[in-house]
Parts: sequence; structure tokens; C-alpha cells
Amino acid sequence: MEIRVMGKERLVLVGNGMAGMKVIEELLAIAPDRYDITVFGAEPYGNYNRILLSPVLAGDQTVDDIILNRVEWYAENGLTLHSGCEVIEIDRFHRRVIAADGTSAPYDRLLLATGSNPFIIPVPGNDLPGVLTYRDIHDVEAMLAASRRQKEAVVIGGGLLGLEAAYGLMKQGMTVTVVHLEETLMERQLDRPAGELLKHSLEARGMRFLMKAQTAEIVGDGRVQAVRFANGSEVPADLVVMAVGIRPNTALAQRAGLYCERGVVVSDTLQTFDPRIYAVGECVQHRGQCYGLVAPLFEQAKVCANQLAELGYRYYEGSVTSTKLKVTGVELFSAGHFQGGGECEELLLQDSSAGVYKKLVIRDAQIVGAVMYGDTADGAWYFQMMRDATPINDIRSTLLFGQANLGDSGHGGVRQTADLPDSAQICDCNGVCKGTIVEAIVSKGLFTLEDVRAHTKASASCGSCTGLVQQILQNTVGNYATPAITPLCRCTDHSHDQVRETIRRHHLTSLEAVFAFMEWKTPDGCEKCRPAINYYLIVTWPGEAIDDAQARFVNERMHANIQKDGSYSVVPRMWGGVTNPAELRAIADVAERYQIPTVKVTGGQRIDLLGVKKEDLPKVWGDLSKAGFVSGHAYGKALRTVKTCVGTEWCRFGVQDSTRLGIELETMCWGTWTPHKVKMAVSGCPRNCAEATIKDLGVVAIDSGWEIHVGGNGGMKVRATEVLCRVESATAVKEYAAAYLQLYREEARYLERTAHWIERVGLSYVKQRLVDDAAGRKSLAERFHASQRQAQEDPWAKYADKCHADKFQTLQEVS
Repeated sequence: MEIRVMGKERLVLVGNGMAGMKVIEELLAIAPDRYDITVFGAEPYGNYNRILLSPVLAGDQTVDDIILNRVEWYAENGLTLHSGCEVIEIDRFHRRVIAADGTSAPYDRLLLATGSNPFIIPVPGNDLPGVLTYRDIHDVEAMLAASRRQKEAVVIGGGLLGLEAAYGLMKQGMTVTVVHLEETLMERQLDRPAGELLKHSLEARGMRFLMKAQTAEIVGDGRVQAVRFANGSEVPADLVVMAVGIRPNTALAQRAGLYCERGVVVSDTLQTFDPRIYAVGECVQHRGQCYGLVAPLFEQAKVCANQLAELGYRYYEGSVTSTKLKVTGVELFSAGHFQGGGECEELLLQDSSAGVYKKLVIRDAQIVGAVMYGDTADGAWYFQMMRDATPINDIRSTLLFGQANLGDSGHGGVRQTADLPDSAQICDCNGVCKGTIVEAIVSKGLFTLEDVRAHTKASASCGSCTGLVQQILQNTVGNYATPAITPLCRCTDHSHDQVRETIRRHHLTSLEAVFAFMEWKTPDGCEKCRPAINYYLIVTWPGEAIDDAQARFVNERMHANIQKDGSYSVVPRMWGGVTNPAELRAIADVAERYQIPTVKVTGGQRIDLLGVKKEDLPKVWGDLSKAGFVSGHAYGKALRTVKTCVGTEWCRFGVQDSTRLGIELETMCWGTWTPHKVKMAVSGCPRNCAEATIKDLGVVAIDSGWEIHVGGNGGMKVRATEVLCRVESATAVKEYAAAYLQLYREEARYLERTAHWIERVGLSYVKQRLVDDAAGRKSLAERFHASQRQAQEDPWAKYADKCHADKFQTLQEVS
């Protein structure tokens, strides 16, 4: 008897694999009460991680270790599961599915996730006992059973799957010969030099190869005994594993009359030609492309869930993929058009004795493909540049030597995360070790960088360890792909750039307007997206957008830096680091009056009052404001300081008045909100005492005027600046500074430092906008000054006026 939850439509999923169940998980998150869900799975298990079959074969994990959703999970989440129940018919007229055992279920919406089938070579003997494929738990269990009784194994197929099978069988004690029709292993992922390095490495471990060998027959009398080739030669075999590829499983869809080519053809909404039937995963053909990697399938799943929930704002436009060999212990990476040819050029680095090979394929000054062997730590960086179409002209001469050569790796040349112990610290900011990351990936079934960040905080702060975290992710889950766009947060599928463009194009001026117009998954957003959107609003529409104080980080709401004991630090602004006895006396009086325990000179040439009680903050602000101070914004994503030396006023080496220019720059720029904190400095001569060459914007005096530097970072990961231009006057410096800051404000992503922004867009682009385009530079500077007329309101004075010493209001009410 059919039991239907009133008010719910019926959704039936055919295929209990990773892609189909990802749709269900996403759907439960965004529309938990939308459907009454029934799941059919041909295998007698819950949903499991098919990617980790290789570690199970190798004996490193068990079947229980790779289960993602146990049978109990389905009932706990209100799902009906029919496991070990293969659907053989779709009755589209009556809208129901029928299984081989007679079980049937009606549907209002049907989701096909039937996956793929292993390709069986059509040669005599391919059905002999002892001839297996490598696709599911049953195949792995059969191979493990054979390895306990047999000795000689032949794996037909030298692709990714075949090498994983061969490696696993070797670890089980079998002698393994890999037979491959092509002359290069993994020819879909590697070029010939990388394939040869891989072959030599695996041969050194005991794996045998027969290349350019065409299988003609599987020989045996009642059971497999040998493999015979087209040239008449043979190799003995107690076990034959066919791993020559997969084909989308379209049989059920074809019997139902759905349009299929290589796969079940779907639109950008993942709907088949029957709009009630959706399809995702390896069975799908989208825009002529079939995918076998998990990340594109998960992208499809998110889109499909969005469409099934009738939100309708997300569409699948295809995926850009990269590949990583995952179990043999050999580091490999490939992405894009790595074979090159045509109008492409190649950058090569090869050191065979060290086992390192890198090839970058360049077209129109951009990376369009990459293949690496041995040293793959920069794979994620190259792939990001390829995906973002980042110009490489500025770093072409050092590109092959990796991101560390830009001075921003901070990991002492660590290249091989596979060789690191679990105790090795990967994320310095949050103290996260490799073992913690691996355990989270395996136990929680993580597949994306955002998932790892959410569960471990690794790479969630400064981001410099992102490449290492992605490498661990690749080593752990194997085949890996990066989405075509990176969502701003989990509340949406839109990127930073898409959100910003929507705000500009549709003149949105509030958080609520953005959430409503872009159909946010979480109506009120989250701690990640709210500050970013609030920033984009106030920068795009200064003076018009609603600046939501509750969308800001706590330090910006409190106008002070919270300390580990719950107290606060207050830093009054000292223009260019210059002060006087009256100001010092006022600071001393405040420190004594409110019993502030620590008074410290900062690295930015200011004085920090540490240990201010929360209830004293408004009174401290008020007293400092009366003495002429304004907030130093030490707490904000804003201009922090302009560090100066004494220049020509006092120094015998000074060639320009750096102190005056520093004060003028700080007076011009204070109060501006930026994607991340901004630090500036002005040095009075090339001796650079103000350390201008590690600032976001640095100015160095020369005999003929000033040298303007950009994109420096003096924090945990030091990055030296690059020279933007040379100018003759202080007036020109200020125009360039205003234009540079405005370009950064308008185009960088929230929480992206200037160093990372310039690495992403290229110094040539910044020069083009600021140096080559004088009219554009002046326009940017004018927009900066217009915004400043709205921004330069001292928050200390504003809020101190609202607080009376005899009747204190809480800071939450004030801000």
C-alpha cells in the first residue's frame, strides 16, 4: 500500500551513488519539506564513496570506512530506501518506476543517476571465470578473494583506473602486468614525458608493462589461464581485470524513450527531454560532454537540487577539471589542454634524476593547460590561474618555479604533502596539521576546498596554504576538479564577482535587496557573506547604500580590537607617526583615568592602549576625541597607518619631504573602507627606513621625485612590492594613490589583500589602468575623493556623543 505524505510531491531517485545522493543531501538542506523521497539502489548498501575503492583494494581501508550514508540514515531523514533493487522500467505515462523484483513507486519528479558501466573488450573468453571489471564493492571483494588464492594478475588498461587496480593487487601480493594499447600511460591525463616517468617509477616498484599491446583473446579452460595478443604472444594470468574505460549507463533511459547520445542528454537545468525527469552524474551528457570526476558531478547535483526546489536561479554550464593520481604514491597533476599544439607555446622544466617534470601550455599570455610529475604543490595555483584567465607576462620568467618564488608560500619549500607525517602543520594561522585534514576528508566525506575549510579552518585565514590543502585533498580523494566559479559562501552559488556586478547593474542598496533579488538560500545570509555584501554595497553606492553595522565583524562594530581576555585595545590616529607633547599628555591622562594596564608603541608608529574595559570604551573615545584624536581604524578593513621617516626635514640623507607627504596621504585616505586592511609608507630616500617596499602602497623618494610601489605584504608571508611608476611631484603621488586604492576597492574581492589581488590580475593590468590611461586614472581618483566625502566621519566622536558618563548605554545599542 502506498503511503504518501500529504502536501508533498513524490521524488524518486534511481541510483544510490554519490551524484544522486548529493542531490538529495542538497535538497534536504534547502527544501527539506518539499518532497516525499524514495531511493532505489542496485547495490545492497547505503551510499558509499566510490573514489575510495582503491584504498579498500590496497588494504588501507575497509568497506565500512567508505560508507557515506548508512542504511539507518535514510529512515532518520524520512527517505524510503530500496537497496539491492534494480529499476528496469520507467512508465512515463503513469509516472512510476518498476524494479526487477516487482517493487514499484510513483513519481511526480524522477531523478536518474544510473552512473556508468565498465567497458568489456569484445574478445573471446571475456566471460571466463576470473575475468573481472573494477567498478564497485562487489568487484573489489572478488579481486581480494582472488588475490588470496592466485598469483598472476593481468590488468588490461593503463589509465587511471587500471593503475589503481594494479597497485592494489600488488599490495595484496600478486605479480601484476599492465597491458595498454597506447604508448603512453594515462594518455588522457599525461603527455609522453610524464607518462614515461610514471612508467619507470612503477616499474621500479615491481609493476610490469606491455605497451602498444592489443588483446586478442582471453585464454582458459573453465577458468582464465592467459591473455593472448594480436601478435600471437601470451602472458599467464590467474586473474584478469578489465579497466579500459567506462560508458554512461543509458539503458534504462533508452528503454523509456528518453533522448540519449553517448549519455542521457540534459539541459543546463539537468532536465532530460521529459521535463519531469532529471539526470545527473556519469550517465549524463551535457553540451556534448560526459564527466567521470566527482567535482563536476557534485556541481550538477547542486544545480539539480536548486531546480528541484524550484528556486531556479542556478544553471549548469559545464566544468573545468584537473586530475590527480591518488593511490600509487606518485604525485601527478594535469589540467586543461596539456598536450599543447596549434598556436600554443610550452614552458618546460625537467629534472629526471630528481623525478620532477613540469609543462605549462600558454596561449595569449594565459595558462591553458598544465601537466606535472613529482612536484605538484603548485597545481592548484596554476589551475586557479587557468580558470581565472590570469595574465602571466609579469611572472613568466619565474612561473615554472611556482608560487613560492613570488615570496608568498611561507612553507619552507614543502612540495610533497604525500610524504609529510600526519603531525606536519599545514595551516600556520589556525594550527591545523595534515592528519586533522585527512581525517576530516575521510570521515566526513569531504570533496571540496570549501568543505575542508568549513570543517578544519585550514586555509580559511590568510589563504597561503591553500595549495597544500588542495594537494592533500587531491592525494586523499583522487580525481579532483574545481568548479567553474567559486561561490561567495554556502548561502549561494554566486561568486564574489557575480554578486558585485548584480549590485551595480540593478542598483541594489541593502542586504535585504540583495538576498531577495538573488534568491539567497539562507534568507539572512551568514557570517561570511554578510560582511562581504555590505562592503560591496557601500563601495558601489557610497552615501546611498545602507551600511548595516550588524553585518560588520565584531571589531568594526565595537570600533576597537577585542583581546583574548575580552578587553579591547584602542589606537588613536597619529598622522604619519608624528605626535607632540600635548597629544602624549592626553594619552597618558586617559591611560591613568581608566586604569589601562598596557601602553605600547606599535610597528605602525602609533600608541596602542591595551586592556580597555568594554564599558569604558565610549568614555575613552570621548576623552581622546576632545584631545583632537580620531580613530586609527586599527580594527577595520580600512587604511591602518602611513609610516614615515623624517626625510629632508631632519635626515642628512633625505632627498624629499617624506613626513609631509605621509601626513597628506593619511589625511586624504583615512576612513576609507577597503576589501582588507591597507598599510602605507613613505620613505625619504632609497635607504627606505619606513619599509615602504613591504606595504600595500609604498612611496620611496628619489632625486627626481618619487617612486610608487604596490602590492607588498609585511605579515606572516612577506611579499616585496613591485614598482608601479615614477613621478615628479607629491601631487602626482596623491593622484596615483587615490586611483590605486579606488581600483582596488572596486575590483578586489572582499578579504583579498592587495598582494593577492595583484598576483591574480597582474601588475600589467594595474599599470594599464593607472599609468597608461591618464583619463581613467583621474576618473578613479575622483570617485575615491567623492567616496571619501561620505566616509570620513570619525566613529569615536559619533558614538561618544551618544554615550553619557552618568547613563551608559551598551555598545550593542550604540552600534
